[in-house]
Amino acid sequence: MRRQRLRPLTEAEAYARCHGTRDSEVRIVRIEPRRPRYQLEVSGEDLRRPYEEKLERREPEDEAVGGTA
Repeated sequence: MRRQRLRPLTEAEAYARCHGTRDSEVRIVRIEPRRPRYQLEVSGEDLRRPYEEKLERREPEDEAVGGTA
């Protein structure tokens, strides 16, 4: 038999249930974002545009080839 929860858990309650209480040994540290190793010549957008154009130029397949028999 499954119990029905009366109210939703808060984030703090869920953390405590999953990980226990936070000890003094645990610290939250902020790490600065990594800088890019090198500058790329093309972006994802530069690759996407020609690919979309190529897809639009394709001819539709014949129904006989793509149909189920």
